[in-house]
Amino acid sequence: MFIKNCYEIIEQYGSSLLLGVRTTLIISLSGTFFGLILGLLAGGFRAVSLDYTAGRIKRFFKKLFDIIVNIYITIFRGTPMMAQVVFIYYAFLNIVHWGAMTCAIVVISINTGAYMAEIIRSGIQAVDPGQTEAARSLGLSNRQTMMGIILPQAVRNAFPAIGNELIVNIKDSSVLMIISITELMFQAKSIAGSTFHFTETYFIEAMIYLILTSIASLILNIIEKKMRKGGGRKMKLSLPMSDTSPKSIDFAGIGTKE
Repeated sequence: MFIKNCYEIIEQYGSSLLLGVRTTLIISLSGTFFGLILGLLAGGFRAVSLDYTAGRIKRFFKKLFDIIVNIYITIFRGTPMMAQVVFIYYAFLNIVHWGAMTCAIVVISINTGAYMAEIIRSGIQAVDPGQTEAARSLGLSNRQTMMGIILPQAVRNAFPAIGNELIVNIKDSSVLMIISITELMFQAKSIAGSTFHFTETYFIEAMIYLILTSIASLILNIIEKKMRKGGGRKMKLSLPMSDTSPKSIDFAGIGTKE
């Protein structure tokens, strides 16, 4: 009877479930992408240390930025996403007049960005300080050092945690049903209310979430392996020795212990 009911639900409401899957993937992928960008900006600037040549104005704005980012991370990591989405949706509804879908992507992005900022900051701090010192000794600015040497390695080191945020977002998008987003949980609740087969409906929903997260994990593992292989190659930076001869600096192994 259980299997028969499951089959009938899939046959009758399969299109609704697929619509829920589509909405869930759009929200989770978009939120993770924009959250990563936000995390790169927040975590990258937060991890930058000003040297002794920085003026008072730069130090003031760096301190102000760190305070704002700390408040942002504390709030969005310390409160439930459901509370965040309800508050932000209704607080700004009469100001920006946005739809529920737009609000959902914004909230997922901001929430993910708070976690990504800490992930990126940890990834940057995991890069050997000797590489920064070597780059600065060659005359590179903080921006050049961060963008060309440190950040690519930090992203590669933190990629497992970054990928985990995508998997978390696929599951946590279920709380968005509270603002009537037609994602997978919303569709499952509607189907269960129509058929009164609650056990079968939520079992199917759980299996769909399991399939989605398993596929995401498989793809992320493949990407991670390719990144690891690419990371084994030597990273070189070309600097001019003179007007005619280039000098290639190999950063592989700089600042690392034998």
